[in-house]
Amino acid sequence: MSMTFGDPFDVLFGLQRALEARRASDWLRDATTSMGPYPPINVFQQGDDFVAIIELPGVSKSDLEIQAQENTIRIAGKKSISYDEGASVHRRERISGEFDRTLTVPVEIDPEGIKAEYRDGVLALFISTAESAKPRTIKIT
Repeated sequence: MSMTFGDPFDVLFGLQRALEARRASDWLRDATTSMGPYPPINVFQQGDDFVAIIELPGVSKSDLEIQAQENTIRIAGKKSISYDEGASVHRRERISGEFDRTLTVPVEIDPEGIKAEYRDGVLALFISTAESAKPRTIKIT
């Protein structure tokens, strides 16, 4: 009995094609926009609804603005970093300034049903899908 092995490059190329197809999907429709890479956002679906987790360390809750309309959520704000007077900055890697991110989900959302929780520099948005966007079961008579 002889064993034959497939070409390992075929497996790797197949994985690469699958990852590229996933990245190229229109799920976010290239509508996740921002001024810079800040803040990082993760979005996942939970049942009919979505959850967005946004990392905002050092940002005050009063410096955040969240707006929702149709299938878009806008998160804007500013992060300030201050130094003592007379301090000489030798290295600056922490991001500061204004940010503006727009996140689009693939269904219409219910702006009144969105809940926001902010704790320890992490903003969690619980995004409800609009009733009109949820599938309905049709009774056959």
